[in-house]
Amino acid sequence: MTEAIGHQPEDEIEASRAPLLDHLVELRMRLIICVIALFVGFGVCFAYADQIFLFLVKPFTVAQQLLAAQHSGGKHGPFDLLLALVGLKDIPTGSTKALDLVYTAALEFFFTKIKLAGFGAVVLTFPVLAWQLYRFVAPGLYKNERGAFLPFLLASPLMFTLGAALVYYIMLPFVLWFSLSQQVSTAGISIQLLPKVSDYLTLVTSLLLAFGLCFQLPVVVSLLGLAGIISSKLLREGRRYAIVGVFIAAAILTPPDPISQLTLAIPMCLLYEIGIWCVWLIERGKARDEKKRNEIVPV
Repeated sequence: MTEAIGHQPEDEIEASRAPLLDHLVELRMRLIICVIALFVGFGVCFAYADQIFLFLVKPFTVAQQLLAAQHSGGKHGPFDLLLALVGLKDIPTGSTKALDLVYTAALEFFFTKIKLAGFGAVVLTFPVLAWQLYRFVAPGLYKNERGAFLPFLLASPLMFTLGAALVYYIMLPFVLWFSLSQQVSTAGISIQLLPKVSDYLTLVTSLLLAFGLCFQLPVVVSLLGLAGIISSKLLREGRRYAIVGVFIAAAILTPPDPISQLTLAIPMCLLYEIGIWCVWLIERGKARDEKKRNEIVPV
């Protein structure tokens, strides 16, 4: 009996070794697929790095065109930036000079394209990365848990895209228009904005990441509600503190102008309310399922 008891821990270790090795082999396979996808995405994005960079520069071009039209006496306001970007309004370009972006080191633009390709590769291959993550954790989930996890997996890239679109079509043009409007040109003095390509890419990617991650708020709140960590009542009671936190985060993440801060803070407040509604729906579904389980079925 003592000998059998002594060998029991070794038997348990031996029995658990094979599943552990299987998980490690599967993890290695998933990581290899992710790395290959990233390399392919990096190659595609680097091959089209110039076109991608020109696409990111378009808000800057439209802001410069609008500013030139305003100086020439045209009746154009900042709201026309949005209409011009989506193709609903034409801005005169006859008097607009070419947009100047500079780089001050020999390989600066080359490394900028590498950074752009890396950022684009992550964005381009995110569905593959997310799917591999799901395939790795799915065997450890129950069927109802897998069904609950999939909507969040689909909602995350959608919310990130919405945040990135808000940056590209609204916030970034206004920030650039405001920056260009600070230029000074007099008889003997000329103060012009000549941004470096690396600095411009850093600004754009930072704003895209900041807004994309902030727009994950309903997804994160819903996951916490699904796990039972927070409740809709707690979220309602903490609404005033959440609003203060949202405006503080907006002041930190955006450039120091009120338009940029409001552009992030107002949608985040709305997303917080959407998160409360999502948690309430989750709680309602849990209560309904609990009631069904507790019902006494008559024989």
